[in-house]
Amino acid sequence: MRRGANPRRRARGGPRMNRKYPVMLDLRGRACVVVGGGAVALRKVEGLLECTESVRVVSPSIHPGLAALVQAGRVEYLARAYAPGDLRGVFLVVAATDDPDTNEAVWQEAEALGVLVNTVDDPPRCSFYVPAVVRRGALTLAISTDGKNCALAAALRRELEERFGPEYGPLLDLLGELRDRIRREERDPSRRKALAERLATAGLDRLVACEGLPAARRRAEELVAQRGATA
Repeated sequence: MRRGANPRRRARGGPRMNRKYPVMLDLRGRACVVVGGGAVALRKVEGLLECTESVRVVSPSIHPGLAALVQAGRVEYLARAYAPGDLRGVFLVVAATDDPDTNEAVWQEAEALGVLVNTVDDPPRCSFYVPAVVRRGALTLAISTDGKNCALAAALRRELEERFGPEYGPLLDLLGELRDRIRREERDPSRRKALAERLATAGLDRLVACEGLPAARRRAEELVAQRGATA
């Protein structure tokens, strides 16, 4: 298939063909562009900066928040309107202007070059959607409504923020550390899996929240030691 071809336009099938494939993109070292300079563009830039240091803004004028990021050297800024060719060598672009013609031009160039594109509030001109996100350290929870109702996604995000508190960040770091240790020490895959599931469901999150990470670590170490005693 030639670069830039759009297989979605040739796809055939039932309702399942309309489903989106959820992925987690590694944007480190990949060029990302936001076309637009308003409050919406600022939010998109802030989200991208959580994942990459390579963000460029293209707009004749920019929001004070964006100006501060430019001043701090965190964002590259082209102080002009979008022009064809701005997406060469780009991995991902967000079209966030209030001009439908500009957004359409960005979409067309992105499609031609095979660049991932999100056009704000215009689902048909998106090759990806940006979900509502809850982050707790390495834990990421994402909610998408396929662009049908962002308010519902935001409401669900607030529920998840209450359900999954800040304790999940250090807890996940602890579980990752123990996983590496168990993989080194336990040769039996089924026993490794059983212990990982036991650690994940042992209420360690409540221990972190109520008594702190050291208490959760002690309990986790006990569970790992019990595995050794019964081997």
